[in-house]
Amino acid sequence: MFFQKLKTPGIAHVSYVLGEKEAAIVVDPRRDVDAYLRLAHENSLQIQFILETHRQEDFVIGSLELARLTGAKIVTLDHPLFGHSDIRLQDGEELELSGLKLRALHTPGHTPESTCYAVYLDEAPTVAWGVFTGDTLFIGEAGRTDLTDPLKTSEHALQLFDSIRNKLLPLGDQTLVWPAHGSGSVCGGNIAERDESTLGFERTTNPAFELTRDEFVAAKLHERIPRPPYFTLMEKLNLEGGAALAKPWSSIPWLPPKKFASELQQGLVLDTRDPEAFAGGHVPESVSVWLKGLPVFGGWVATETTSVYLVLADAGDAESAILALARLGIDRVEAILAGGFDAWRDAGLPISQSRTIAPKELEASHSEFAILDVRDDVEFEDEGHIEGASHLYVGYLEEHLKKVASSLREKSSVAVVCSVGHRAGLATSILRRHGFARVANLLGGMTAWQHLKLPVSKGKAQSITTPDIEGERK
Repeated sequence: MFFQKLKTPGIAHVSYVLGEKEAAIVVDPRRDVDAYLRLAHENSLQIQFILETHRQEDFVIGSLELARLTGAKIVTLDHPLFGHSDIRLQDGEELELSGLKLRALHTPGHTPESTCYAVYLDEAPTVAWGVFTGDTLFIGEAGRTDLTDPLKTSEHALQLFDSIRNKLLPLGDQTLVWPAHGSGSVCGGNIAERDESTLGFERTTNPAFELTRDEFVAAKLHERIPRPPYFTLMEKLNLEGGAALAKPWSSIPWLPPKKFASELQQGLVLDTRDPEAFAGGHVPESVSVWLKGLPVFGGWVATETTSVYLVLADAGDAESAILALARLGIDRVEAILAGGFDAWRDAGLPISQSRTIAPKELEASHSEFAILDVRDDVEFEDEGHIEGASHLYVGYLEEHLKKVASSLREKSSVAVVCSVGHRAGLATSILRRHGFARVANLLGGMTAWQHLKLPVSKGKAQSITTPDIEGERK
C-alpha cells in the first residue's frame, strides 16, 4: 500500500495520495498538480479517482486539471455545491478501489456539502482504517461554521456537532484521522500542531467531543475568524472544478530597476521581505506582505484582476511567492525586481521608509501615539491589548479605514500592533499609502509587550468588531 500526505505551506492545506497495487486516489488536490503526477509516476500508480471533501474556500482546487491529465474520475457527494463531478455518491454509498473500500459520509456544518470518506481494507472490511475528514474535523479542532452565512453560524454549529458525533464517532477509536488542513489554516480555529491522530485520541482531547451542544455553539460564535475576500472567488472557481495554472512560475520576467519602476505604475508592488527590512527602505507605495504571509494576506490586498509586481528578499523565493498567489487565483504577477531592493537602492531610485518602535519606547511615549491593534477579535479581547488601543483587523483596514481614521488622527503619530510585527508591518504600509506619514510598527508586538510585563487591558473596550459577525452579535 502507498500512502502520502502533501502539505501546502502557508495555507496549511493537506492533500493525500492513497494507492493499492497499481491504482490510486487523490484527495483534495491543489491547483498545481505536478506533485501528484510525479508521485504516481515514481511509484508506478495510476490515479483512478479524485475525491473532494468539500468545495474548498481557501485555495483553488486542481481536480479538473488532474482529471484531464490522468483520465481519473472526480468523486463527490451528490450535492449541488460540488458542481462538476463524474461520480456522485449518496450518503453511505461506497466506492471500491483494488483492496480498498471508501464510504461517503455526509457531514454538513462547515459547509452544506461537506463529506468525509471512511476507508476500509479488505482484511478488515467492517472496521474503519481511517477517515478523510476534510474540514469537518481537524486535529484538536472542528471546522468553522460561519462561511456560507455568518448569520447562521449557530445553526451550522449544531449541524457540525451532530455530524461529528453521529457520522464520525461511530467509526471507532482505532480510526486514523486525515483532515484537509493543519495548524495555521483560516478554515478552523485552534488546530493542533500535531500531524497524526485517531478518533480515539480526538475523543479524549478535542473540544469538539468534550463540549456540550450549547458549549460547542457558544465556542463557534466566539471564534469569529476573519473571512478573506478571496474566499468568494475560490468558491466560484471550485464549483467549476478549479483551474489549471495560468502560466509557469518560471515565465515571470525579472526586470532591472528602471524598467521595473516604469512598469509598476500600472499595478501593486508586494514586498515580501521581513517588516524590519521593509521599514528600513522600500519602493514607494509598496505593500509589505512577508513571504510566509503571502499565501493568505496576498489575497487580502490583491485580487484576480490586480497586476502584481514582486520584491523578494532572495531570488530563490520566486517559485513559492508566485505559487502562493496562484493558489488564491491571483495570476497576474507581471514582473519581479531583478536584484531585489539592493538593486533598486543602488540605482538611485526613490526610497520610502517607515518607522519601528520598541515596547518600552512606546510605553514611555504612550501619550504621543494613537495605537491601532490589527489582530483578530479573539486575540484583542482574550489575550489583552494596550490600553486605549483602537481595533480593526488588518485584513479589513483598507476597506474600513474610516472606522478608525479619526481616532488615529487625534495624535501626531500612530503605533500599529499585532502579535510580533508582521501584520502590523502590512498595516503600516497600508496606512502610509493612505496619507498617514508618522506610523510606527511595534516590533515584537504584544508578545514582547507582555514578556516585559507592560500594562495590558482586557475586554471589548474600544474594539471595532469585524464585518463578518456584526449581524450575528446584534
